Amino acid sequence: MTPLVTGAVLLAAVTHASWNAIAHRITDKLTGFALISGGGMLIGLALLPFTAFPRAAAWPYLLVSAALHIAYYALLMRSFRLGDFGQAYPIARGSAPLLVTVGAALFAHEVPDRWATAGVLLSCAGLTGVALWGLRGRRPDWAAIGAALATGVSIAAYTVVDGLGVRASGSSLGYVAWLMAVQGTVLPAYFLHRHRAGAWALLRPLAGLGLLGAVLSVGAYALVLWAQTRAELAPIAALRESSILVGAAIGALFFKERFGAPRIAAAGLLVVGIGLMLHTG
Repeated sequence: MTPLVTGAVLLAAVTHASWNAIAHRITDKLTGFALISGGGMLIGLALLPFTAFPRAAAWPYLLVSAALHIAYYALLMRSFRLGDFGQAYPIARGSAPLLVTVGAALFAHEVPDRWATAGVLLSCAGLTGVALWGLRGRRPDWAAIGAALATGVSIAAYTVVDGLGVRASGSSLGYVAWLMAVQGTVLPAYFLHRHRAGAWALLRPLAGLGLLGAVLSVGAYALVLWAQTRAELAPIAALRESSILVGAAIGALFFKERFGAPRIAAAGLLVVGIGLMLHTG
């Protein structure tokens, strides 16, 4: 993995954690996600005239990915309703790389060597530790954990599908634009159907924040898909999950959530895992 690709994925990690924090901050989760998803659709539509049309071979992947992204938004909304940001976000992101490694090996024939495999496993262990350590005296909220794990499954699924689709598309930006335009219609349509006449009153106070979240969301995913055309899927997926560190910092600073010594130790384990993957990549 080259320094340019590494930098792009790390920037994507920061922007991804930031838009998730915006979504978590908005109390009405459906309103927040409808704004972010709808804003992404508008950005995608605006980009269409300036991007290449994806090749025919990419469209099955793109349509499957659109469905997976809709499921991802629904599961992420549930995760944020049930759990703290500092717990739900790390579990969702931390469970994905191992699943992506398996998916990439099965469908993209990218079998990692033993050091890269060790790096992915260490990263997953560190990410999980950031999420779960420090719960002494409190029982885990298994409903929240289950929702976050299901979110991780959807992340792993669309990461593998999009990694294959963007390579078949001939244009990573064109693929992103069409993906956002297609999948971004569903949540806003559901929101408008549910709230009807009262929709604008809910959207108006949050429109600026939602648009910012949409820009960060589209930018984060465009960077990752570009990187996936230049490096293997599993190391990118694991490096991308360094967004958990940003998420933990946001949780501590802005949501006043706990980030103590156990989570710092887990973060160190994550850094070791990423180092192994970058060394071999």
